[in-house]
Amino acid sequence: MDWMTLVVDYGTRLVFAIITLIVGFPIIKLITKIIGSRMEKSKLDESLKPFLLSVISAILKVLLVITVIGILEVPMASFVAVIGAAGLAVGLAFQGSLANFAGGVLLLTLRPFRVGDYIEGGGYGGTVKAIQILYTELITPDNKVIFIPNGSLSNAGIVNYSVNSTRRVDFTFGVGYEADTQHVLQSLESVVNSHSAVLQDPEPFIRLSSHGDSAVEYTVRVWVNAEDYWDVHFDILEQVKTKFDQENISIPYPQMDVHVTNQ
Repeated sequence: MDWMTLVVDYGTRLVFAIITLIVGFPIIKLITKIIGSRMEKSKLDESLKPFLLSVISAILKVLLVITVIGILEVPMASFVAVIGAAGLAVGLAFQGSLANFAGGVLLLTLRPFRVGDYIEGGGYGGTVKAIQILYTELITPDNKVIFIPNGSLSNAGIVNYSVNSTRRVDFTFGVGYEADTQHVLQSLESVVNSHSAVLQDPEPFIRLSSHGDSAVEYTVRVWVNAEDYWDVHFDILEQVKTKFDQENISIPYPQMDVHVTNQ
């Protein structure tokens, strides 16, 4: 009879523990959703919101597991002993995750970038959508989603294109040797100075920069507001080609050397 009572007792606890798990996870999801909506309405930094939400969700899940263990009346001393014995193995298995968590803390503390910034890091480039507990989420210009581990991102060089309000656009144009230098310089100046998005302070730089094998190279550097970078990039390329055609300035083919730096 004693064994029957024991089976019923433990069976009841097991059923209650399972019910707690089944009910607990949706409740945690609901709680994190409510907290997330409150965060969206708050003035909390956008970079902190997803990270804090991930941490809160993880803590609630750990508490749920501890509650289930308590319902099953597993001796906590034995449980702690088992965890301690397995601690080294678990630590080795999750060292990457721990490094990513620490990296996330560093990124949020040092603030090399914020949500909404366009960055390059870890071999990828994109707009920061969220800094999660283990990963940073980027959206590329062609709408791909990239997840970069926080550990590798915090230990790598990061280029943030959104910190400063202005950027420099650099061009190199190849022109035939027969073209008159002053004529080319005046044509380039005409294109640059006629573009409304090109800033005059700092003033544009336009100089002959190299004697190539089949062309004379001219370097053009202009400053623009950060949001105008790509518009100016494409506009200047198109307008210089049109201007050269109008002024009969030859561009060597196929050795034409037109490239843009400072991406």
